[in-house]
Amino acid sequence: MEKKLAIVLVSGGMDSCVTAAIAGLDYRLAFLHVNYGQRTEARELRSFNEIADFYKAEKRLSVSLEHLKVIGGSSLTDTSIPIPDTTTPHSALRTSHSAVPTTYVPFRNAHLLSIAVSWAEVIGATKIFIGAVEEDSSGYPDCRETFYQAFNKVIEMGTKPETRVEIVTPLIHMKKSQIVTKGGELGAPLNLTWSCYQNSEQACGRCESCALRLKGFREAGVKDPIPYESR
Repeated sequence: MEKKLAIVLVSGGMDSCVTAAIAGLDYRLAFLHVNYGQRTEARELRSFNEIADFYKAEKRLSVSLEHLKVIGGSSLTDTSIPIPDTTTPHSALRTSHSAVPTTYVPFRNAHLLSIAVSWAEVIGATKIFIGAVEEDSSGYPDCRETFYQAFNKVIEMGTKPETRVEIVTPLIHMKKSQIVTKGGELGAPLNLTWSCYQNSEQACGRCESCALRLKGFREAGVKDPIPYESR
């Protein structure tokens, strides 16, 4: 029996790469990438294409949401807002009850999922995989399991009666170290991924995304294969 088709949201980062590896076990793959004016947009797009080549994705789609940069409100899209790093007292990694960090892009994942659902209806995909992580992340509100449960209800109510599309979040309760381990078990090309919020040549090693990634590799007992300015 031919495998069904699944869309995987692939940012180019480690979480989405491991999610793609998991999806590929049971589904044919359609890769979706969204540029939204983030600082490392070109570098993330390169990783997306390299990961798509690695998995021989049957379909790939790259979309621009430039209005998110125009709207602003995030240090990822507005260069006048500094990227927080682990040396600052307000870092989400240093404060147990931190406010949502400035790297949160307002309601971004809803935009991404809406595109994925539209594409799924057209190409006949039955699942949408996204590498959201709730427990060991920076505390983004659109990375919570309840958000995806609610969005599945939105899909049910807002698509054609015959549409059967479900969002799948296989990493939602995993820690970064577990994601690294899972990636190793599945042979995911973590060397092709990019997580840094700030740099595109050598990862800074200081932003919260780099810090979470490095912590995950360290706790998993694995060397991170990408280059860093500092660790």
